[in-house]
Amino acid sequence: MSANENWVRRERSFRGISERLAINYLENLGAERIDDDRVAADDWTATLSSQTVGIGPSVSLTQVDLIFEGDPGVIDSLIERFAQKAMRAGG
Repeated sequence: MSANENWVRRERSFRGISERLAINYLENLGAERIDDDRVAADDWTATLSSQTVGIGPSVSLTQVDLIFEGDPGVIDSLIERFAQKAMRAGG
Protein backbone atom coordinates (compact mmCIF):
# COMPACT_ATOMS: atom_id res chain seq x y z
CA MET A 1 0.00 0.00 0.00
CA SER A 2 1.31 3.41 -0.94
CA ALA A 3 2.11 5.92 1.76
CA ASN A 4 0.17 8.50 -0.23
CA GLU A 5 -2.75 7.86 -2.56
CA ASN A 6 -1.18 10.20 -5.16
CA TRP A 7 2.04 8.19 -5.29
CA VAL A 8 2.90 6.04 -8.30
CA ARG A 9 4.40 2.56 -8.32
CA ARG A 10 7.24 1.40 -10.58
CA GLU A 11 8.81 -2.06 -10.65
CA ARG A 12 12.34 -2.55 -11.95
CA SER A 13 14.93 -5.35 -11.95
CA PHE A 14 18.70 -4.97 -11.90
CA ARG A 15 21.15 -7.80 -12.50
CA GLY A 16 24.65 -8.19 -11.17
CA ILE A 17 24.24 -6.32 -7.87
CA SER A 18 23.39 -7.58 -4.41
CA GLU A 19 20.55 -6.41 -2.17
CA ARG A 20 23.17 -5.02 0.22
CA LEU A 21 24.70 -2.89 -2.54
CA ALA A 22 21.27 -1.80 -3.80
CA ILE A 23 20.33 -0.66 -0.29
CA ASN A 24 23.61 1.23 -0.04
CA TYR A 25 22.87 3.02 -3.33
CA LEU A 26 19.35 3.88 -2.16
CA GLU A 27 20.72 5.24 1.11
CA ASN A 28 23.13 7.40 -0.91
CA LEU A 29 20.07 8.74 -2.76
CA GLY A 30 18.50 9.88 0.51
CA ALA A 31 16.69 6.87 1.95
CA GLU A 32 16.91 5.32 5.40
CA ARG A 33 16.68 1.59 5.93
CA ILE A 34 13.47 0.76 7.79
CA ASP A 35 13.51 -3.03 7.43
CA ASP A 36 15.70 -5.77 5.97
CA ASP A 37 14.10 -5.30 2.56
CA ARG A 38 12.70 -1.75 2.66
CA VAL A 39 14.03 1.80 2.59
CA ALA A 40 12.17 5.09 2.74
CA ALA A 41 12.69 8.80 2.14
CA ASP A 42 10.26 11.70 2.57
CA ASP A 43 8.68 11.32 -0.87
CA TRP A 44 9.44 7.73 -1.92
CA THR A 45 10.00 4.18 -0.70
CA ALA A 46 11.60 1.09 -2.19
CA THR A 47 11.03 -2.58 -1.38
CA LEU A 48 13.67 -5.10 -2.46
CA SER A 49 13.82 -8.81 -3.16
CA SER A 50 16.43 -10.88 -4.97
CA GLN A 51 16.78 -14.08 -6.88
CA THR A 52 19.40 -15.94 -8.88
CA VAL A 53 18.75 -15.99 -12.62
CA GLY A 54 20.44 -18.08 -15.28
CA ILE A 55 22.18 -16.37 -18.16
CA GLY A 56 22.89 -19.01 -20.74
CA PRO A 57 23.76 -22.60 -19.89
CA SER A 58 26.46 -22.02 -17.27
CA VAL A 59 26.29 -18.47 -15.91
CA SER A 60 24.01 -17.14 -13.19
CA LEU A 61 23.62 -13.68 -11.70
CA THR A 62 21.84 -12.14 -8.77
CA GLN A 63 18.85 -10.10 -9.83
CA VAL A 64 17.50 -7.49 -7.44
CA ASP A 65 13.84 -6.65 -7.96
CA LEU A 66 12.70 -3.27 -6.64
CA ILE A 67 9.27 -1.82 -6.15
CA PHE A 68 9.55 1.95 -6.04
CA GLU A 69 6.62 3.99 -4.78
CA GLY A 70 6.67 7.74 -4.61
CA ASP A 71 5.70 11.18 -5.65
CA PRO A 72 5.21 11.29 -9.44
CA GLY A 73 7.47 14.34 -9.63
CA VAL A 74 10.49 12.53 -8.19
CA ILE A 75 10.14 8.80 -8.80
CA ASP A 76 11.27 8.57 -12.45
CA SER A 77 14.33 10.73 -11.78
CA LEU A 78 15.15 8.64 -8.72
CA ILE A 79 14.95 5.41 -10.71
CA GLU A 80 17.22 6.88 -13.39
CA ARG A 81 19.81 7.93 -10.80
CA PHE A 82 19.64 4.49 -9.18
CA ALA A 83 20.00 2.78 -12.57
CA GLN A 84 23.16 4.80 -13.29
CA LYS A 85 24.68 3.62 -10.01
CA ALA A 86 23.60 0.01 -10.59
CA MET A 87 24.73 -0.23 -14.21
CA ARG A 88 27.18 -3.03 -14.87
CA ALA A 89 29.17 -3.27 -18.07
CA GLY A 90 31.20 -6.16 -19.33
CA GLY A 91 34.86 -5.70 -19.80
